Amino acid sequence: MARAAFFQPSPMPGRGLSMGITLTMLSLIVLLPIFALLAHGAAAGPVVVWDAINRERVWAALFLSFRLAALAALVNLVIGLLLAWVLVRYRFPGRRLLDAAVDLPFALPTAVAGIALTALYAPNGFFGRIAAEFGLRIAYTQWGILIALIFVGLPFVVRTVQPVVEEIDREVEEASATLGATRLRTVTHVILPMLMPAALTGFALSMARAVGEYGSVIFIAGNIPMQTEIAPLLIVIRLEEYDYTGAAAIGIAMLAISFAMLLVINLIQVWSRRRIGLV
Repeated sequence: MARAAFFQPSPMPGRGLSMGITLTMLSLIVLLPIFALLAHGAAAGPVVVWDAINRERVWAALFLSFRLAALAALVNLVIGLLLAWVLVRYRFPGRRLLDAAVDLPFALPTAVAGIALTALYAPNGFFGRIAAEFGLRIAYTQWGILIALIFVGLPFVVRTVQPVVEEIDREVEEASATLGATRLRTVTHVILPMLMPAALTGFALSMARAVGEYGSVIFIAGNIPMQTEIAPLLIVIRLEEYDYTGAAAIGIAMLAISFAMLLVINLIQVWSRRRIGLV
């Protein structure tokens, strides 16, 4: 009975064809490159791969990339929630322009973004001169990397949270106020739990983009080994040295760490959905 129900024809036309195209594209674009990376590492052997990873310079680059990516995603989570709420709930002059500007990192080539950020935050740039007056240096430091990662990751949080904010009925807030809740309690106990699954999704997307970001970072980072050298740049360096095993090893390490972090985020999402009764 269950088997017959499983193979029951779908009322949607072209389901088999669309499913086949989807799985083919997924395999070619996502699964095949990952398989090729793992196959290269397997061919080299776990000892060789571990030897290529277990180096001080590699660990420093990995730690820098994932630490700043997580920090940038956390900043984007806060700013993105506020920005999405303002864009949905308030009407003010220039709102449409601000809403369109959120997508700028999507449309702007990453190299152009990196050059622009470097021009702004370099010691002779507009913001760089202001920071220099306070004895601060942004470009060619980890602060510059963080700003670049925040820039490229912010739209993921805003665009993920924005539709959920639009679905929240204002009557929910009014009911909370009627029951005597303060604005702060309404936000922390009513609004944020409803936004949390989407916010965590945006956080994960923002962090995933930041971990692998290359073009907008290399211009503003300074690329100093052990200080401002990111893992994607180190992969490129290994490829330029024809050390394909070393490049694959770093890629495998990034893949394993990314999967572990995404697994934790997905578990938190499931927990948050169950808490608010969505699943």
